[in-house]
Formats: sequence, C-alpha cells, structure tokens
Amino acid sequence: MVARGAQLDALRAGPLRQVRPEGERLVDVAVAGGPDEVDLRPGDVLVLASKSQDTDPTLAEWAWQPVAGGPDSAAEVLPVVTLQNGLDSERIAVRRFATVYGAVILSPAGYLTPGEVLSPAAPTVGVVTIGRFPEGRDERLDAIAADLNAARHLTAVVDDIPRRKAGKLLMIIGNALDALYPASPDRERAVRLLRDEALDVYAAAGVEPVSPTSDTGLDLSTFRRQELPGRTATGMSTWQSVQRGGAVETDFLNGEISLLGRLHGVPTPHNDAVTARVHRAVREGAAAGSLPAEDLHATLPSAAVLVGAAALADELAGPRPPLLLDVRWALGDPHGRAHHAEGHLPGAVYVDLDTELAGAHTDPTAGRHPLPEPADLQAAARRWGLTTGRPVVAYDASGGLAAARAWWLLRWAGHADVRLLDGGLAAWTASGGALESGPVPAPPAGDVELTSGALPVLDADGAADLAVKGLLLDARAGERYRGEVEPVDPRAGHVPGAVSAPTGENLDADGRFRSAAALRSRFAALGAQDAPEVGVYCGSGVTAAHQIAALAVAGIPAALFAGSWSAWSSDPDRPAATGGTP
Repeated sequence: MVARGAQLDALRAGPLRQVRPEGERLVDVAVAGGPDEVDLRPGDVLVLASKSQDTDPTLAEWAWQPVAGGPDSAAEVLPVVTLQNGLDSERIAVRRFATVYGAVILSPAGYLTPGEVLSPAAPTVGVVTIGRFPEGRDERLDAIAADLNAARHLTAVVDDIPRRKAGKLLMIIGNALDALYPASPDRERAVRLLRDEALDVYAAAGVEPVSPTSDTGLDLSTFRRQELPGRTATGMSTWQSVQRGGAVETDFLNGEISLLGRLHGVPTPHNDAVTARVHRAVREGAAAGSLPAEDLHATLPSAAVLVGAAALADELAGPRPPLLLDVRWALGDPHGRAHHAEGHLPGAVYVDLDTELAGAHTDPTAGRHPLPEPADLQAAARRWGLTTGRPVVAYDASGGLAAARAWWLLRWAGHADVRLLDGGLAAWTASGGALESGPVPAPPAGDVELTSGALPVLDADGAADLAVKGLLLDARAGERYRGEVEPVDPRAGHVPGAVSAPTGENLDADGRFRSAAALRSRFAALGAQDAPEVGVYCGSGVTAAHQIAALAVAGIPAALFAGSWSAWSSDPDRPAATGGTP
C-alpha cells in the first residue's frame, strides 16, 4: 500500500485496523510513501485509490518509473486501475498509461481516523464493475476481477465502463449536499434538481449513462450495510473529506456537470452553486452536515420554491405525500370552485383566494386582499387537512400567479415546506398526470399551528421608503404601471420611485418559471442584485407573491407590500407617478 501524511505515519507505526460488523481485526500491510520506495516488476497492477482531485499528480509521479527487467516504464507496460468517482480520472490516466482499466466501486467504507478503516457492508464488502477504458476487455481483467472476488467484492467485467461511470455520477451527484446539510425533504428535492440538470447536460453531450450494476448478473442481496457496534455511521465520501478538513472532489462531480454544460451550451446553475458552496464551507471550516435548512434554501432556492410535475407524481406515490391546494382564481373570474369540480389533481383541496387567503375587505387603505388574521388562516388550513410538518404543493391554471398567494401566506405564517407546481395544471396534464372531477371529500381536520411574520412585509410608509433607499418592484402589467389604464383601483399610476417588473416575464412560453439563471439576469438588470433591500407590490398583493417566488428562485429575498396599489391609490395623501420611468 502507498500512503501519505498521517495515514502513512499510522501504518508505519503499526497495523491497519479494519472495523467490520463481525468485529475488529489488525492487518499487517507493507507500506510505502511513494514510488522511490517500491521496485516495480512485470505483472504488477497499479490501483489508483486516491481522490479524483489527486489523480493527475499521483499518476504523473508513477507513470514514468522504471520496471525491473527492461527499459520500459510503468506507463508503457503496467496497467492502472482507476477507482475514482466522476468521469475525468480515466481520461487523465490514458494520457500517460497504455492500459487503463476504469472501475466503479460501491462501498460504504469510511476513513476518518488515520490507520483505521470502517467497513460496514456484509457479508460482501463491496461491488466493483470494471472494464478497459475507453472500451473492451482483455485477459488481465479477468485475473483482476478474480482477485477482487476473492477479497469479497462482487465484481463484473463490462465493455462500456464510461457509461457506468456516468451512471455512478448520477447516483452520487448529491454527495456535496450530504456533506453540507442534514437529511431532509428539501435536501432530497435538491438532489433531484442536480440530477435533472445532469441529465439535461448528458443529453446535450451525447452521454448515455447506465447503472453500474445493470445487466451484470451480480447478486446484490449479499451486499448490505450493517451497524458497527460502538461506531457512528459516516456520511458519503465528500462528507468524510469535509469532516477530515481535507480537499474535496466536488470539482470532479458537480464540477464535471458544469464543465460539460459549458462545453455544450447548457446552463448548470444548480451544480455551479453547490460546487461553490462546498468550497466555501471547507474554507470556513464547517463541520460535515452542519449547515441549516436556511442555507440550503439560499444555495438552491428552487428546491424550496418549485416542484416539477414528474417529481410531484413521485412524491404523491411515496410515503410522505404533500397536501395539494387548488388555488384557481383570476381577476374577474369568480368560478374557481366550478373549474376545480370540472377537473383537478387527485385529492387536491380547493382553496378560495378571496375568502381563505385574504382578510375582510373593510378598509380601502388596507387593499383589496388584506392579509388574513393568523387565526383565520390557521382555521382554513386545518379545514384543508394541513397537519404540522406536512409538505404542501399549491397550483392553479395560470402559471402560479394565484397559487403563489398560498405559497407566500403559508410561509409567512410559519409553515416552511410549501412549493408551487411549476407550470400548474397544464404541466401536470402534459406529463400524463390524471385528473379527478367532482367534489373532494372533506379531509380529516389538520392540527397545523400558524402565526405570522416569518416573511417580511411592507406597509405604505415602508414601500415609499424602499422606493428611495432600495428597490421597489411593481409587478403589474406595464400599461397599469404607466397609468395608461386602471381597470380596478381608484387611481392610475405607480408608487413614485418604483420600477416596472411585470410578473408575466417570470414565465416562459409554457407557463413555467424561467430558469434560475434567466431570472437572476432579469432581476439583475432591474437592480435587484445591488439593492440593499427589495420589495414588491402589484394590484392587491396576489401576483406580487409570484414575483417574490421568482426572486426566491433567483436567490434574492424580497418583502411584500401587502396592500399594494389598491391600498396606496385609496389614500388621497399618497402621490401617484405616471409614465414609463420611476
């Protein structure tokens, strides 16, 4: 074995400690600190077991070492087996070595303490798929596979190892999130975002991933992780690197997706963001898995805002299905309940925006849709069947323009696990999702407890101040902002200093939210990236919530002027600006 640093010191001082489900054992191993301490011989096999970020310097150190009995170097006559995650190690190796065997290894082993390896899988220790890179097989592969099998590693020889490596990368694309955050539904959703983005990149790059063990004939029933008495389970490989305080391989996992995306013109904002966040955590000395949910939301805000139709279908079939809220509403269309009865997502509860997502309209200066009292919102949510901690997905038939009101209100009231169905009803049916018709039976009463204040709110004075000192966005259509028309409220125009940002520009032609990168560009052009604070208003505080959701996807927090223009224009002491400039 070749070791470095503290691991080398530990193995020179004593045997390797292997901790297995059946107990511990001490293993005497021959150890070297580098190629100068090893005499290479014909028939040797080099097995590269370093992390991906160390592949290039390690192979450069070994490639041109002499092999006994002739003038040849290791790179010319010895094979190297690459065990690394990602897609880069084989490409690096084949630059120097004539014979490269790529391998995908599945193993829950842990290494945190020098001189000790935790190996909790039993009775099989690990699973290995191995093949010649870039393709094919030869006789030496069979001998290597036999040795691995003898060491209790289920091993299969394949002739398409790059596809298996690509499949493994999809399996571990969430390693960085495992290293940063505790397990949670939001983390699971974030992993899906990373994986979906990787699949888009693979498609553009012509990469066809396949599961590492598919069509291999391996019996995986003997490969089971078990508890190690007296030991705490470790996280995945990146988790272990962060916990040790060492370099991480994220540049070759999420960074590989970023690389392929840049080469093939596919944006990769989610993988980019995770790569950057891991490196910042390492710089700051964060402990593995120690960052809070709020940090995950800031890193990948889409995971906390949106859910696609296919992912929602999976969640509804899973052990923790979300509560579905149908919030079909539009200005001038009072028939939302009838639309719901004609066809809705299975089990979805109809929510009346005017009566359940708004308070009584008694004071014009409070706006047409004032915020409801928390007690009233709680009573409504319990009627919907909302229980403490249950996920919620809201949808409508207008790209989320109405459903975002439910998303914002529940989060404002302290229920954090709320998302919007991206694309709404149309996206669901386009994906093959079934609809139900008729009334939905009243669900069992929920027990959720709601308060207020979890999201920031502006009153009229605060909106006026923010229009001067920060950025106040007007989410209405441009003609209403300019004061050319005003179909509902007492006066035409806009809050002086507010910037026009029509909500409809948050959506693409299919009624789905634009990508996080596109939304970041949109709001940066409006000044949101540089503003100390951002606020949003619309006509009555409904579509402004959609704007806040879009800002959240872009990673920008914002406050809601709840009364919006209906409140401002009802107060004769408030000035109104017209025209196309603030």
